[in-house]
Amino acid sequence: MRSVAVLTATGILSQLIGFGYRVLLTRLAGAEILGLYQLLLPVYAVLLSLTSVGLTQAVSNLSARYEVLGNRRAIHQLRGQAIRTFFLLALLPCSLLLACSDAASVYILADARTRLGLMLLVPCLLLTGTENLHKHYFYGTGRVLPPALTELIEQVLKAVFILSLLVILQPSTPERAVGIIVLGMILCEIFSAVTQVILFRVYLGRPGKLPGKPVEKPFLRRQMAHIALPLGFAALLGNLISSLNALLIPRLLTLGGMDQGEAVSAYGVTFGMTLPMLLLPTAFLSALGLVLTPKLSQASALGQEEVIRSHIRRSVGTANRILIPALSLLAVLGSGLGVTLYEEPTVGDHLLLLALGVLFSSWQTLFYFVLSGLDRQGTSAAIALVCDLVQLVFTCLTVSRLGMAGYAVSFGVAALLGAVLTWRAVSRETGLKLPLFDWFAAPTLAACLGTACGDLVETVLLRAGLTALPAALWAMGFGLVLYWAGLEAMGVGRQT
Repeated sequence: MRSVAVLTATGILSQLIGFGYRVLLTRLAGAEILGLYQLLLPVYAVLLSLTSVGLTQAVSNLSARYEVLGNRRAIHQLRGQAIRTFFLLALLPCSLLLACSDAASVYILADARTRLGLMLLVPCLLLTGTENLHKHYFYGTGRVLPPALTELIEQVLKAVFILSLLVILQPSTPERAVGIIVLGMILCEIFSAVTQVILFRVYLGRPGKLPGKPVEKPFLRRQMAHIALPLGFAALLGNLISSLNALLIPRLLTLGGMDQGEAVSAYGVTFGMTLPMLLLPTAFLSALGLVLTPKLSQASALGQEEVIRSHIRRSVGTANRILIPALSLLAVLGSGLGVTLYEEPTVGDHLLLLALGVLFSSWQTLFYFVLSGLDRQGTSAAIALVCDLVQLVFTCLTVSRLGMAGYAVSFGVAALLGAVLTWRAVSRETGLKLPLFDWFAAPTLAACLGTACGDLVETVLLRAGLTALPAALWAMGFGLVLYWAGLEAMGVGRQT
């Protein structure tokens, strides 16, 4: 529970720091440069899934196993083998990216101004992979404080480096601006990678004095491959589909009549401003998954079916009592808040549709945690791939006609489908019936009360001369008070 508390606190702080950084970045660079930077992130995600996602999980699982057995020498051996494998896997894609960066920027990302950023992704990838492999040793052995604090410091340094470089260097072209943003990422990754290597040596001990016996190299490779290959393949396939979906959006917008600059700006506003604001209330989900998944795994091993159902009812109910009011308030009051923070008039476009998509996606994530705890990872992976394909199809059909509203529709439809399919899988596995009132009806009714009154309060405060930001914050606070009062009146607020 201490580990969960640490991860929750650092996760929320990291989200807040990242949100503040994006606000300042938008004001310094503008929506178009933010959109160009966002175009690089799908490429980065695919490269990470291709080279390190499966390896990090193998390091986490095997470190936990060898730590329990007291064989720290094997952990040191595992780290070395994972690092070598990572650099071997990264050699070909990184070489191709450097050699073909011009073609990739034009034909894959459809914007030549991303070339410099693509080239700088290579050192960033190598540093991130090294950092993550060491970080997952700590996660596997239950020492979450070192990586959590390092990640929090990394977020601060990332904001400081990138914003400082933009102010000092004052890039004259969008391509240079994007390159400077990636350069700032490299600088903070240098800190994180070096820090994780040092912490690994400190916590593990000196290599020559480690307890335990070395593991045979062929056996260790087979162990790593057994874990890394299926997870890496699933992550790669999912990221390829998601990246294709994201990279198609600017092209489809241009087909719908926008010029290239307008399309990239619209893409940057949605993915770099609106969605990060809506994702703020979801910061607790990963920590909830960390506590829920092992509890379900233990109860499943003991055949405690009623305990499993109780954990699911409590966890999903608690999450909904946080997510539903927060997202409903942001959907109604977030427009003025976003415009004030980002100084971008279109940040509130499609806010309601995107908020619904985030809510459905959060339900899907919660049910993924449940299926993982019940050892049904294959089911959740298959559902994720189906939903990614559905979103890709809807994106192709709607974005050229409806603009970013088409993306909001495709996101919401795919997330709703994922929530329904994962719930059906959970229901089949556990026999749990859907608690409509506790999970949905009561929080939604109370959220409607709080949001309507919050909207009224914002209107009154704005007419009284208060500026948009404090008016929105006061309205949200008032809405939340009424929301909890509504829950208490229905007898749901006392349930934990």
